[in-house]
Amino acid sequence: MKKGIAQHQLGETFDYFLLIKSAAKGVASNNKPFLTLLLADTSGEIDAKLWEATPEDEALFQQGELVKVQGDVGQFRNKPQLKIQSIRPVQPTDGVQATDFIAKAPVNKEDLMERLTEAIFEMKNPSIQRITRHFLKTYQEDLLNYPAAVRNHHEYVSGLAHHIVSMLNIAKQLTILYPDINQDLLYAGIILHDLGKLKELSGPTSPSYTLEGKLIGHIPMMVEEIRVAADELQIEGEEVTILQHMILSHHGKSEWGSPKPPLVREAELLHQIDMMDAGMNMLNRSLKKVGPGEFTEKIYAMDQRSFYKPTFEK
Repeated sequence: MKKGIAQHQLGETFDYFLLIKSAAKGVASNNKPFLTLLLADTSGEIDAKLWEATPEDEALFQQGELVKVQGDVGQFRNKPQLKIQSIRPVQPTDGVQATDFIAKAPVNKEDLMERLTEAIFEMKNPSIQRITRHFLKTYQEDLLNYPAAVRNHHEYVSGLAHHIVSMLNIAKQLTILYPDINQDLLYAGIILHDLGKLKELSGPTSPSYTLEGKLIGHIPMMVEEIRVAADELQIEGEEVTILQHMILSHHGKSEWGSPKPPLVREAELLHQIDMMDAGMNMLNRSLKKVGPGEFTEKIYAMDQRSFYKPTFEK
């Protein structure tokens, strides 16, 4: 079986196909243009530089394109970087397609949908249940395909649904430990909290931020959608306001993108569960790339920390 890009060690040569997740133009100190590429396969991703890029290169090597790359795995600022020796677009005779190089959630879509439906059936509050069911029905297809982010955590096909279902599983255990929790509210907040990303991101493969995503963001978009849905379903009452608050506050702090801090118990729990699941997803995938006795690369979203993998781990 062919080794993925994440399995290649420093100094090794890579010679296979990769998907361009992003491409950005730059100008070097010698005034010559270059391209910064984020290249990926199902094992992970790596940054790469294409020096002295021509206008033809810029036109050929764009986000979402599949390319044949030959180069050496090096390091820049303690992060792996591919030094490109040669690169070309795929050809029909190569017999590969982009979907073969896109990482997917480790759970199938049917199981994810089953858990989401089960959570809604467990709800007893009719207003919360109707609003949540409305959004699940409206966005089912995109929800089961989209990633949870462009980078950092659950950034793979079906990543958003995988993130939500993992959070629901954590929440279920917490409601046993703390029986006073309003399970309906917590479940609804978990299912709805990131649905604005279906408009913030461009699509399930090689996603980028849409204009709405850049100028408004997934939190305000979803708060507005809840109000519109409540009006359409003729639902009034405190539940609507608190659901909106759950979305507004789920990043925890204004500097992390939340207009309000959590001011309801279930909103605080939503924030904590979101942080826990995102963090564990990043950590587990980083630790899989190193052997016992080694440190991971610095994880940007976790204060640039490198985590150690103990030698006594299985």
